[in-house]
Amino acid sequence: MRLVVPTAFRVLFHLRVEGKENIPGSGPLIVAANHQSFIDSYVIPVALLPLKVVFLAKAEYFEGTGVKGRLSRWFFTSMGMVPVARGDGASALGSLEQSAEVVNGGNVLAIYPEGTRSVDGRLYRGRTGAGWLVLATGAKVLPVGLIGTDELQPYGTRFPRIGKRVTVRIGEPLEFDGYAGSPVPKGRARREIADEIVQAIQKLTGQEYVPEYNDHQSK
Repeated sequence: MRLVVPTAFRVLFHLRVEGKENIPGSGPLIVAANHQSFIDSYVIPVALLPLKVVFLAKAEYFEGTGVKGRLSRWFFTSMGMVPVARGDGASALGSLEQSAEVVNGGNVLAIYPEGTRSVDGRLYRGRTGAGWLVLATGAKVLPVGLIGTDELQPYGTRFPRIGKRVTVRIGEPLEFDGYAGSPVPKGRARREIADEIVQAIQKLTGQEYVPEYNDHQSK
């Protein structure tokens, strides 16, 4: 998959990557990106090669039966995705704890601070879970801006459109060491970190920022 998929993306989708000099040589690392399309989770690993990027993905992708279920499970596993249950507050906390385990294991984990896809092209306020993860791991955050993936595979479409140009802009890593031992309350620290991460992404993409949560529930 790591041999075939990158070549296909560069040829079919005119993938352009800017700022590759900002990519660290290894983890632990948190990659934070805007989210406008289902295909984002495939563009990011290709853009950050040779790093191996891990995503948390809906457990449903791994639970199918029959030939289709086995193919789905193989595909998502081979792309470095880890199954996680979604639902109530306990599931959300479990996802964060699982994310922290991935990062603390020295891996590169990609997250979408907005929490879900933006269907109107705007950039929404980051969820504080991003700040929780930074405080729990102490890892650097690599901001990534995705441009054009919403046109490559618009929301609701099953397949990408060949020939659409996609640009990935990679910013300088963010460090939040100053919060270690800081008197700033944890809740406030999580909020400030999440806001700084989203601000860094906005500088890369130029998207209109919306100071409220994206409550659209994408599937």
